[in-house]
Amino acid sequence: MGFEMVKEKYTGGIREVVLGKGDQAVKVGGEGCLPFYQFEGDIPNKPKIAMEIWDMEPPEWPDAAKVPFQDVLGDPGAWAKKCVSEYGADMIVLQLKATDPNEKDVGAAEAVKTVKTVLEAIEVPLIIWGTANVDKDAEVLKKIAEDCQGDNLVIGPVEDANHKSIGAAIMGFGHTAIASSPIDINLAKQINILLENLGLSMDKMIIDPTTGGLGYGMEYSYSVMERIKLAAMTFGDDKLQLPIINNLANEVWKCKEAKQPLEEDQTLGDPERRAIMMEAVGAVSYLMAGSNILIMRHPEAVRMTRSFIDLITDGGSAEKVAGIRKMLPDVEVDYAALAPEPDLTIKEEAKKTAPAQKAAPKEEKKPEAAKEPPKEKEAAEPAKAEPSAAPESAKEAPKPEPAKEEPKPAAPSAAPSVGPALGAEELKAIIRDTVKEVVTAMKEEDKAKAEAKKEAKPEPEEAKEDPAKKEAAVAAKLEADAKEIRSSYEKKRAGRAAEPAPDLGLDKKQPEKTDKMIFGLDLIHKRA
Repeated sequence: MGFEMVKEKYTGGIREVVLGKGDQAVKVGGEGCLPFYQFEGDIPNKPKIAMEIWDMEPPEWPDAAKVPFQDVLGDPGAWAKKCVSEYGADMIVLQLKATDPNEKDVGAAEAVKTVKTVLEAIEVPLIIWGTANVDKDAEVLKKIAEDCQGDNLVIGPVEDANHKSIGAAIMGFGHTAIASSPIDINLAKQINILLENLGLSMDKMIIDPTTGGLGYGMEYSYSVMERIKLAAMTFGDDKLQLPIINNLANEVWKCKEAKQPLEEDQTLGDPERRAIMMEAVGAVSYLMAGSNILIMRHPEAVRMTRSFIDLITDGGSAEKVAGIRKMLPDVEVDYAALAPEPDLTIKEEAKKTAPAQKAAPKEEKKPEAAKEPPKEKEAAEPAKAEPSAAPESAKEAPKPEPAKEEPKPAAPSAAPSVGPALGAEELKAIIRDTVKEVVTAMKEEDKAKAEAKKEAKPEPEEAKEDPAKKEAAVAAKLEADAKEIRSSYEKKRAGRAAEPAPDLGLDKKQPEKTDKMIFGLDLIHKRA
């Protein structure tokens, strides 16, 4: 049986939007499946790459970004033409940086002149990107939309705060809107609904979900874009079935890592290659999330990204894709000098020597005094004994075992009668008291032995017994002994029941309490 690809059926698709005019108009969107899932649906229009230009010479660009355009940075028209003719841009994005109130604060009339200059230099679609300043964008973008009527410009960002003024101008003069929202699928849907309620056709909108350069910003943007595509394709949400645009270059190249010179951190490698790869990797990431239009800056990043798009849609091998072509002098980094000192320790040898190193301190800790009996030590060095040494010698000397023949006297209330008149309950009381005394004596004896062993030589961890287990064993042994004692006594008592009572001299003199106890103990210890 042949392999059968499992295919997902989608209830929705992305609208096809036309940008620009005439023969150079570009279609975006229109796919009926998730990004590059061509085995599940059609992708009639490949993702497009738009190269950015500025309306002023960039003041803070690193050399890696400036060198491809160093002869045209002051001329937006020539800059745009070079991007199309030499670097193959599908579209041009004019970033209106000079209109920013925090920069040159250029007026709307001068911005219109720049736009018309660029329109005369190129035939591909033109995207106008404002400063994200709500009031200034409303002033400038409205004027551009009015003066460039019929050119089908792509104008944005259109936000919630200025959607009425800019949206009305875009709709009235025949342009396409970039609906921008701050990394949230619900807000993205909301701005689309607001523009539609204003009267703008859904075929004249594209989504800007906000783009992060790297790190968490990229992760959040990626996640939101995935959710937008899934809502559009799987759940058929017609308010989100629009192409997506990502202003990638503006975010990547303002990151510290893209501009950081080699002198600040050599471990990051060649600054030119680093920044180009950051832009290319970011572009591929957003393509996989579902981007339809990527705004990029460096020609080498554009070339590698376009190669990726062609290979993943048309197939082929990446062996023919050339590596990064440097435009700046080569940079040499001595990575060997930056690397930390290697650890040449052989793990097997370290494991073999480890037990010997651990055993040495144990031999040193072994006290000399433990080898010599306490009594001989006291006899050999009586004069050197110090007051502080007395407790140690006392611990070292084994404590005498408690004499079982001389137990503590029982309580008067437990004193039994003598001879055959001795009751069963009284005998049980004697047995219990005696067993308790024996247990106490054995515990003290074990404690004394343990302390002596501890002072003489420390036991290894594995040789130590569990105190709970030992106590349980002692209790079990005592219980067995007690059972044996009770059984023996019952047998003897049964045998003596038929015999005459022994002459204990009771008619002459009443025995003392001590004599009664000794008699009871003789019975217990099988001496009677």
